[in-house]
Amino acid sequence: MDIRSLAIHGGITGDPYTGAVTVPIYQTSTYAQESVGKHRGFEYSRTGNPTREALEKLIADLEEGYRGFAFSSGMSAISSVLMLLKSGDHILVSDDVYGGTFRVIDKVFKNFNLEYDFIDTSNIDKVRNGIKANTKMIYIETPTNPLMKLTHIRSIVELAKEKEILTVVDNTFATPYLQRPITQGADIVLHSATKYLGGHSDLVAGLVVVNNKELGDRMHFIQNSVGAILGPFDSWLLIKGIKTLPVRMDRHCENAEQIVNWLSNQSWVKKIYYPGCNGSQEIFKSQMSRAGGMISFEVDSEATVEKVLSNLKIITLAESLGGIESLISVPAQMTHASIPEEKREKLGITNRLIRLSVGIEYVEDIIKDLDISLK
Repeated sequence: MDIRSLAIHGGITGDPYTGAVTVPIYQTSTYAQESVGKHRGFEYSRTGNPTREALEKLIADLEEGYRGFAFSSGMSAISSVLMLLKSGDHILVSDDVYGGTFRVIDKVFKNFNLEYDFIDTSNIDKVRNGIKANTKMIYIETPTNPLMKLTHIRSIVELAKEKEILTVVDNTFATPYLQRPITQGADIVLHSATKYLGGHSDLVAGLVVVNNKELGDRMHFIQNSVGAILGPFDSWLLIKGIKTLPVRMDRHCENAEQIVNWLSNQSWVKKIYYPGCNGSQEIFKSQMSRAGGMISFEVDSEATVEKVLSNLKIITLAESLGGIESLISVPAQMTHASIPEEKREKLGITNRLIRLSVGIEYVEDIIKDLDISLK
């Protein structure tokens, strides 16, 4: 089934008890048992809930994985994946990574003796040279947040499998509509489902998909033990959001492509970061169907940044991304402020860098908003 149909009909659909077309919200904490240990598949909602299960099976279908898991946030999903490791293990992480991912590794998991290095995973030689005897995981974002760097997933997977290392891909920016890492060999794919999968800026959630039973059993043990599960109402909202993902992503992509063309002709824009640009065309064509709705661009001065942000009428200054409305931010001062300034500057995340999450509004209105704000 094509993913455009799978988004609507994948996972568990309807309700066999009533014939309802949509999955009900099973707002319950526990379930009646016929006798001790004899139940209908559910015993306690931390362990399993029918609404959450429908979502988990849906994301597994979309990512073409073995099993899915829904968490209370993107960060709880990331943290739960990192819990697959043990004290003394080493992890390689994309250097241009979401600030929250950097923070939880550098400030929390560091306390449990998890060793780590942030490297440019788009350079396979750097990854190869960065592997140690105790390396157990390679964690990549592609495209990265906020510089849109692409990592060739298959190359990382081939290298990792030689060393029996897990490959984890944060697929938040691309979504399974544009890129499916498990089909390219990745062991685990995760999402901040708060973003494009939810799509309406009305929930906070994280999703994980694994590619085999052993990882599925381990992830479920962690999910149940730690308990950072997504509630039934938010699970239902997320299913609802995913059903329109293909339609929304097509519009996000169309709008972003036109805005990139417009930005490239503006004298105040010094550099544009967009998947497939800046020498990454070959990788882009090998693993993504379109470039998505995220654009970062560097402007000529901090004064220009201030002018843009102060005069917008349609685009909203806010953290997060992937909603139907256009959102704009300055990563160095907002989403990536937890990364040390010296490291940010070295990567290119300066105070002159603007990140735009392109919404699904009429594209000429978005462009006009940017244009008028500078005039």
